[in-house]
Amino acid sequence: MTRVFNFSAGPATLPEPVLRTAAQEMLDWHGSGMSVMEMSHRGKEFIAIHAEAEALLRELLGVPANYKVLFLQGGAIGQNALVPMNLLRGKTAADYVDTGEWSKKSIKEARHYCSVNVAASSAAGGYTSVPKQSTWKLDPNAAYVHICSNETIGGVEYHWTPDTGAVPLVADMSSNILSRPVDVSRYGLIYAGAQKNIGPAGLTIVIVRDDLLGGALPITPSAFDYKQQAEADSMLNTPPTYAIYIAGLVFNWIKAQGGLKAMEAHNRAKAAVLYDFLDATSFYTSPVAREDRSLMNVPFKLKDEALDEAFLKGAQALRMLQLKGHRSVGGMRASIYNAMPVEGVQALVAYMKEFEVRHG
Repeated sequence: MTRVFNFSAGPATLPEPVLRTAAQEMLDWHGSGMSVMEMSHRGKEFIAIHAEAEALLRELLGVPANYKVLFLQGGAIGQNALVPMNLLRGKTAADYVDTGEWSKKSIKEARHYCSVNVAASSAAGGYTSVPKQSTWKLDPNAAYVHICSNETIGGVEYHWTPDTGAVPLVADMSSNILSRPVDVSRYGLIYAGAQKNIGPAGLTIVIVRDDLLGGALPITPSAFDYKQQAEADSMLNTPPTYAIYIAGLVFNWIKAQGGLKAMEAHNRAKAAVLYDFLDATSFYTSPVAREDRSLMNVPFKLKDEALDEAFLKGAQALRMLQLKGHRSVGGMRASIYNAMPVEGVQALVAYMKEFEVRHG
């Protein structure tokens, strides 16, 4: 069997060793006679899986002791509501920085619960950059400052950490978590859907500082109250057990690659292969400001969009899938998360060159 190069933005490609381990353990996890899918989340077997996954994530990210790690459900869109529900803590306003489609979704959802101050926006420039912090108009009385650290659709990424002073910084890191080292202590809360760099859809990671717990709005359901979930070790309700198991295997795989510094080097090398080619051709264009280009999601357009369908069909014939850009922006998008090998990016560039020769 030959696996495809899957450039999907999510659910995304997973490391092949992880899938092979999961297949081997599908019917019998470590002599238990059960699949992880069948285990009670209260049983000693799954408790061990859960504990190892959390310990590995803490190790990889260097999560300080005064932060809780939660394994929840509902995706990043769910967290768009849960963040204000939990972090307003008696305040009525929050700052948001608008860098694209996912920022807009966060802002829209937060407005159900508080007054949103859009501290900065790159909308006027077509969401092709991150606004410089010198342009931000922050509210010192805001409950928190929210950013999307990597816009999956637009391919815009923060390569720096904002300084928000005493106001907690909140980041949606769904599409670049674990792609490089992060100083967790600079953030009040980090959240991420798992289906890009961590595992299958269904699991959402939340990393939250202890002092931000305990002030949830009265309307907050108990399953979505960070404090209650932290006290229950993420098991106030049945967690997404199999997704947590796969996440643990992925964390082990990242550790075996050399951790996040090695992962960053791998990702920068991959991205350079594609961006260097895009910069050397006029047949394809990359819309994002060079200093803000994502290492994970690379949008690009053909000079003649009438060729889009032919490009996609040709790529599919070569077993390169999911290259069509998001419907809101069109064009193409190559998502090259941790598990995408450099050979996949090299194959894509070779095809792009050949397509240009035939159609340029």
